[in-house]
Amino acid sequence: MKFVKHDLRQRSGGEIVEVILKGNSANVRLMDSSNFQYFRSGRRHQYIGGHMKNSPVRLQIPRPGHWYVTVDLGGYKGKVSSSVRILPGKLRPFVDKPLSTIPSLVRNDYDRQYDVFISHASEDKQAVVTPLAEALMGSGLSVWYDDFELKIGNSLRRNIDRGIASSRFGIVVLSKAFFGKGWPNYELDGLVTKSVNGEQVLLPIWYNITKDEVVSYSPSLADKLARNTTTQTVEEIAEEIVEVVRGEPIEI
Repeated sequence: MKFVKHDLRQRSGGEIVEVILKGNSANVRLMDSSNFQYFRSGRRHQYIGGHMKNSPVRLQIPRPGHWYVTVDLGGYKGKVSSSVRILPGKLRPFVDKPLSTIPSLVRNDYDRQYDVFISHASEDKQAVVTPLAEALMGSGLSVWYDDFELKIGNSLRRNIDRGIASSRFGIVVLSKAFFGKGWPNYELDGLVTKSVNGEQVLLPIWYNITKDEVVSYSPSLADKLARNTTTQTVEEIAEEIVEVVRGEPIEI
């Protein structure tokens, strides 16, 4: 994901960062040095801020340290320029509370919204899923993919539920391996529920299977328009998905 970095260097607690945005609304994050490194590498991180539609944005530095501000469009089209300056004093009316105590401003990756959730069988990672996820992320989309999101000690069910609930589109890589797996079918149940409720768009991808095999597994899925790896490359499928997620007209 592309972003602009503003290095605030060593700052005192209580100072106010004023961010001026020109152009589109944007995600503005205030992070200490450790969380900035986590953010840059795509790992879990905490930040103060969020999606800002109005300018200027004023965020308070809660404690002394090396701080950064990042500005990004979240993968969507548009342009935004930004500048920052440091103001003295404390924000009102929370003069006795650091912003780190305000839940609506302090966020971690559990609050993250994803463009797409990818459901798949582990056998299909190397051939299809990993190249697809990397192509989507390379185009600026935020992707829930277990190799990127799950860490040792995580609750598998809770993380999957959270990923499904916070994703706008659900990609399902259907294959012979998928049909026989427990967790992929658990994920599919959640994705279908959100799709039926109109909360999410379901995008099936067929990998080395026939329509008859899909019909035998799920007639309702066979009726959905899908993409097939036998007629398109992973890169071509990724390009179409990016267009769909960004709202550009395309038949899918």
